[in-house]
Amino acid sequence: MVISKDATIISPPYIGRFAPSPTGPLHAGSLLSAVGSYLEARARGGRWLVRMEDLDPPREMPGAADDILRTLAGFGFEWDGEVMYQSRRLDRYREVLAGLQRDGQAYACACTRREIADSSVRGIDGPVYPGTCRAGLPAGKTGRAWRIKLADNVTVTFTDALQGLQRQNLARDLGDFVLLRADGYFAYQLAVVVDDAEQAISHIVRGADLLDSAPRQIYLQQVLGYPQPQYAHLPVLINSAGEKLSKQTRAAPLDMSRRSLLLCQTLDKLGQMPPDALFSASLTDIWSWAFTNWRLDKVPTCRDLVEPLCGSDEPV
Repeated sequence: MVISKDATIISPPYIGRFAPSPTGPLHAGSLLSAVGSYLEARARGGRWLVRMEDLDPPREMPGAADDILRTLAGFGFEWDGEVMYQSRRLDRYREVLAGLQRDGQAYACACTRREIADSSVRGIDGPVYPGTCRAGLPAGKTGRAWRIKLADNVTVTFTDALQGLQRQNLARDLGDFVLLRADGYFAYQLAVVVDDAEQAISHIVRGADLLDSAPRQIYLQQVLGYPQPQYAHLPVLINSAGEKLSKQTRAAPLDMSRRSLLLCQTLDKLGQMPPDALFSASLTDIWSWAFTNWRLDKVPTCRDLVEPLCGSDEPV
């Protein structure tokens, strides 16, 4: 089975989104994703939504969601409509999962992480699930998680606006992936597909660290009968050790006293080449310039960008 780039694509109106996880304060990497998705939406005359992907309470930081929204507002972002919180949509995810279970497209899995690691090969996102429970739970075993039952030899192909043609054989590279985790929390892949469809997201502009997730999401869109958004995966900021900027790699929170500088540096990293005079301008003037001059085709097509030390007030 092949799901190609010719699958049904959403047509305008343009609706984009920024969907942070409240695991900590925004940092330079998350600012880059927010700016790219925001400007692309506004340049297309579209709407820009904010969704809080708060599906994983053990990883979340108390107060982080409110802090993220305050930071976005402090930088001058203006989102459309109310903020969606995934933690308030669990019943909807249960309903969608129940439909997949009824249709035989999802099955219970009793395997532990260690068992999977011991009996599988390495794929693009960890061990490839070997299908141990595909035909039913082993005797004496109880289901811990729920997985999607992939069609035979399914390959997803799509064209990313920045990263070009992408092809992934889900069975070979991933195996039947998780929809409901063993700890009882819904997997990101299911929730994001349901939310994108129900918010009518037409274009997804986000970091390239999620590029390998797109084929799983496209597959679920096809299974659930949802239209396919268009994708553009921005380069991800990494530190000098080659690690993505995140709470885990101790990425520094955004310095709100240097918002104009940070916004201009972000535009520069996105290939927009803001003039030197803009680095000392007001946020209003910076956004005005950015709305007029934004070009997605200027964004670097590499998947990683090394984050420089921002110790000076000079353009980077």
